[in-house]
Amino acid sequence: MPRRPIKSSRPRGRASPTPISSTGITPAEAENNADDAVNSLDIGALTLDVPIVNKKPVVKKAKPFPFMDLPSELRVKIYNYHFADIGPVVDLEPGNYFAIHKKLCILRVCRQMYHEASHAFYSSKTFRIFPIDGRYAKAKKGLLARLKPQSRAHITSLELRLGPGWSKPYRSWVVNDLLGLEQCVNVRCLSVFVEIDPSDGLFDGWRKSNGFYETFTQNMLGDILQGLPHLNLVQFDAGLSVKKAGDMMQGLLEVTRANKRDITWGPERGWTDNDDDEVNYESPVGPTTPIDWSLSPSTIMAVLAQQKVQA
Repeated sequence: MPRRPIKSSRPRGRASPTPISSTGITPAEAENNADDAVNSLDIGALTLDVPIVNKKPVVKKAKPFPFMDLPSELRVKIYNYHFADIGPVVDLEPGNYFAIHKKLCILRVCRQMYHEASHAFYSSKTFRIFPIDGRYAKAKKGLLARLKPQSRAHITSLELRLGPGWSKPYRSWVVNDLLGLEQCVNVRCLSVFVEIDPSDGLFDGWRKSNGFYETFTQNMLGDILQGLPHLNLVQFDAGLSVKKAGDMMQGLLEVTRANKRDITWGPERGWTDNDDDEVNYESPVGPTTPIDWSLSPSTIMAVLAQQKVQA
């Protein structure tokens, strides 16, 4: 006999609702999406007129100035203005990098500017043959020896400053082939400035030997004059304590006359060809003002040169 199906004891309820998909968009999300769509629109799409195009600003490049098309006379004047900040006398000094080296970067522009600007610079300045700064006392080469031959060929004026190292001359104060004097073919004037005269009584007890520095400077000046065959003028000047009738000046004048060079006088001392124009000064017993002897020798010599002697 077939069995009847067994009825469940749990009452049959309603069917469970279908779960809502998680991908549906709520009203809040729909509103946010609408705002994002509006914000993403281009400004030109929000107007009924001609659409606005957001163009990037065009930066116009400045045209280079045609400097090389200027007449050569104007270019030379511009070069002179460029080098006007450099002093009239060039020597080995610690500040040369900022005062001179950066100015000479103009020589790297092109070959033509190198030739024009280098001639304007080297021909308008006076170059000191030997350094006078005590920081370069042990240097093997002075400024003139460090220049290239093509640079020496543009130089028209040299300076020899005597006084520093009067008890022990500097290492680089030697006239030899390293100076390249034979390459200074355009030098016409040599300025000789005498800071002090060691033959003065002020230096008694301080000299290396009597007449040592006077003989040293005379031999050095003679070698320089022989190495500059195109030189025709020597200008002498000195500090206030130097006498024209002293052993130092008389020896230098004799060497210059022996080499048949014309002699002129500088503006600082005020000498002339008349030997009677010099006031008969008496040598001071010592410095008229206190001197800090811890300074460099070149600084001490400069202070002594500025001392006013007693009449």
